Amino acid sequence: MIDLLITGIFTFLWLVASSAWGKGLTDVGWSTSTTDLISVISVCKIQANKCTPGAIPQFGPLNSSVIAGFLNLILWAGNCWFIFKETHFHTKAAPSPT
Repeated sequence: MIDLLITGIFTFLWLVASSAWGKGLTDVGWSTSTTDLISVISVCKIQANKCTPGAIPQFGPLNSSVIAGFLNLILWAGNCWFIFKETHFHTKAAPSPT
């Protein structure tokens, strides 16, 4: 019973943490977008200055970490299921009398 509760809490925490990291990564991607940065910088708004976007940031490893977080969430949910099967909450149906 206690193990099921602890595993359920960890599963929920993985869900929250993976979702927060995914949202944070989306915000970082938007904030570091080269086209958006050029439109915000006041020096680039002057017609005499010609600003062009530079290198595009690489988010591959960061996206992989978000995917790994959600895969770990699936692992914790599977643990919950197997622990649930071991508790008294999961009972086998009694065979019907014939």
